[in-house]
Amino acid sequence: MNIIKVKNYDEMSKRAAFIVASQVSIKEDSVLGLATGSTPIGTYKQIINIYNDKLIDFKNITTYNLDEYYDLSEENEQSYRCFMNQNLFNHINIDKKNTFVPNGKAENPEKECKRYDSLVEKSGNIDLQILGIGSNAHIGFNEPDDKFAKGTHLVDLKQETIDANARFFKSKEEVPKKAISMGMKNIMAAKKVILLASGENKAQAIKSTIEGPINPSVPASILQLHPDVTFILDEDAASRLNK
Repeated sequence: MNIIKVKNYDEMSKRAAFIVASQVSIKEDSVLGLATGSTPIGTYKQIINIYNDKLIDFKNITTYNLDEYYDLSEENEQSYRCFMNQNLFNHINIDKKNTFVPNGKAENPEKECKRYDSLVEKSGNIDLQILGIGSNAHIGFNEPDDKFAKGTHLVDLKQETIDANARFFKSKEEVPKKAISMGMKNIMAAKKVILLASGENKAQAIKSTIEGPINPSVPASILQLHPDVTFILDEDAASRLNK
């Protein structure tokens, strides 16, 4: 486990973007695991800047997103497909046929989950996985539970998560109550993981993840078992750590 403490969100974003750029430069056909939410937006902006400086090339890159809201079409402006297009894919030379997001409108979500797992496995698993973390320590939409979910699955979102995501919607009632999320198997199979956290509201989740016991009630704590995980934390997110 590697812990990088930085001053603020901008520095966190730059450090993360440098790691992604290095991965893309070293392996031109890398498979990247991508996250959504407010945390990685700065990282994606920095990646676009690096791309615009003609320092990296995405034409042979494949990406898999962690999750998608259930029952939202990819055309919905709040879908994670739309998020990725707006914040990254539309601004780099990636082939969108090689960018994968779970199908939130799948008629058979169980079949869609199996399909998604199969796609990731056929790609040889993920070379570099980007993660954010929820205030309840969820990664992807793997919510606190009494067990770690292995494969991609349909999730009932916790009220805390729904409340946190309400800021992206016109009203709390519009926030989806379910999501399709990659499980821990694919996340833990990634060759390298970077987890980004910014803000005091993430401080307890980070402390529990890094210093607490490995427990499915703290989903991100499973990362203690990953052989190559880097936490990039701003001062506020790291404020409760003992080390």
